[in-house]
Amino acid sequence: MRALGVACVLALGSASLAAQGVMVAPHAVFIDHRVRGGSVLLYNPGTEPVEVTISTLFGYPVTDSTGSIALRTVEAPDSTLPSALAWIQAFPRRLTVAPRERQTVRLLARPPVGLADGEYWLRLVIAAQAGHVPITGVGDTTAIRVGLTLEVRTIIGVNYRKGPVTTGLALSHVRAQLIGDTLVTWGRLERRGNAAFIGMIHETLVDSTGTVRASYNSPIGVYFTMEPRLATVVAPPRLPRGRYWLRYEVVTEREDLDPAVVLKAPAVRDSVQLVVP
Repeated sequence: MRALGVACVLALGSASLAAQGVMVAPHAVFIDHRVRGGSVLLYNPGTEPVEVTISTLFGYPVTDSTGSIALRTVEAPDSTLPSALAWIQAFPRRLTVAPRERQTVRLLARPPVGLADGEYWLRLVIAAQAGHVPITGVGDTTAIRVGLTLEVRTIIGVNYRKGPVTTGLALSHVRAQLIGDTLVTWGRLERRGNAAFIGMIHETLVDSTGTVRASYNSPIGVYFTMEPRLATVVAPPRLPRGRYWLRYEVVTEREDLDPAVVLKAPAVRDSVQLVVP
């Protein structure tokens, strides 16, 4: 297993503005067993053609010892993991998207006979060659031009659902710490059911009068167990001495996704006291 960033951009200084790559929609695909197919739309907003390579991998978000979120990938997932890597394919695998042009990548599922009910996953990797940037400052005594080829990689989730699928969440070990003017929180999230929990974390810090001192919202996808670290700046920068309460809530609500694909589950809530000496 190895950890991989969810979206990777290789750029050099201001060259990142030129490395637009392609725009991808939607940013998550949900395939129903009755349909067995889906699609992703690519759009090139730039003025130059972009070469795109499509690949797939199996992975899911995890947190490390610090609470940072990364994508753990498994090169050869076995039967203990709900992988769709072996039987969902993307077409085409290579394409060129002209300036201001849209092209569609189609996903075709051929699940094995007797596939058990549940949710199965893979990740779609869209790698776009986004231009060539010359490297300056190199002595030009041989008439050789030195440059850097830029690549923008976008990784989106593909979830395949067969039969009844349910999800839920158990919340525990919520804690908070004030570091300077930053409120840092952790919470242990354990998925329930046979499908990923996709939702939002809502955090609110209130004082003894009920006045909100800080609030923070973060999208979250819990595939197994996570303990994410979240940070937000409080206002005013230095809180007066006293007791505060952090209200921590996780719900299955996502404005960025079609409500039809978001599995509903009861919200989970907890609170923890924070003392400023």
